[in-house]
Amino acid sequence: MAGLPCTFIRLAGCPLQCVYCDTPQAIPLDSGENQDLTRLLEELHPVQTPVVLVTGGEPLAQKNCTQLLQALLPIYQHVQLETSGAYDISIVPDDVAVILDIKTPASGECARNRWQNMEILRPNTEIKFVLMDEGDYTWAKEIIQKYDLSRYTLLMSCVWQALDPQDLAAWIVRDQLAVRLQLQLHKYIWGAKATGV
Repeated sequence: MAGLPCTFIRLAGCPLQCVYCDTPQAIPLDSGENQDLTRLLEELHPVQTPVVLVTGGEPLAQKNCTQLLQALLPIYQHVQLETSGAYDISIVPDDVAVILDIKTPASGECARNRWQNMEILRPNTEIKFVLMDEGDYTWAKEIIQKYDLSRYTLLMSCVWQALDPQDLAAWIVRDQLAVRLQLQLHKYIWGAKATGV
């Protein structure tokens, strides 16, 4: 869905400490403010985007995340949840597309991957690998093969200013890997320091 207009709902709080986190302001649980679901939905309803993405922080660390996702389904054509994969995704409503961000070794949080999630992936799941170097790329290829993930949409993204997209593109072409190279478009459009875009 890259390139489509999208409404972002960013939930505060994340128990992970990825070394490349590009939204450290969302890590503390108190970095956001409590929202009334009914009021939030009233504010969102006139917004005319086909896609809504619930992200974080780590959305599934919030006890009412699934209630929010369920409430968004009648409003948007596509409801997506981006999660680190450290939490059980079986609680996510079936019609919500899960973007499962599998943590690579260089992230510093590889041990937090909940590998049981690989057994409950649904057809609308996207698997994302954020890569810092060629070691992460090689590791991701092994995970794709180990869990037979090629039947899902696979995304590979470069950590900003750590891995050159040209290098990643060359490796993908060299290995004929059926993945989508994903760039952080907002950083190219508005700059790396812009928030709320």
